[in-house]
Amino acid sequence: MKNQLISIGADHAGFELKQAVIDHLTTKGFELKDYGCYSSESIDYPDFGHPVAAMVEENEGIIGILICGSGNGINMTANKHQGVRSALCWKKEIAELARLHNNANIIALPARFISEREAIEIIDVFLATNFEGGRHGRRVDKIACV
Repeated sequence: MKNQLISIGADHAGFELKQAVIDHLTTKGFELKDYGCYSSESIDYPDFGHPVAAMVEENEGIIGILICGSGNGINMTANKHQGVRSALCWKKEIAELARLHNNANIIALPARFISEREAIEIIDVFLATNFEGGRHGRRVDKIACV
């Protein structure tokens, strides 16, 4: 997956973790589109979640990373986009299953509840895991509203 474009965004609570994730992924050869935020000054998470989700929704194969304090608000924002399957992940095993069984295309992280090391491990697993398909494909196809 190296050289794949990854869309990333965070609110103020996730700003520092986002910077560490960017550093890690850049070192591994990934290209990132950073939608902000760019400081720890208080902002509104939807302002950064929507652009990341739109980028993923409009470009098949692009993965998104979103970070806020609990991970919940920014995850809910992303999942308002029809083509997005954003998964709130706080453990490697959850991230692996989100990709393997749910074909998640965005990972949402809770910055206030995981360490930098844990976040990087979770993201690495998310990026390294491919969708299994099969019976899971049938289920994922039923997610979209018509």
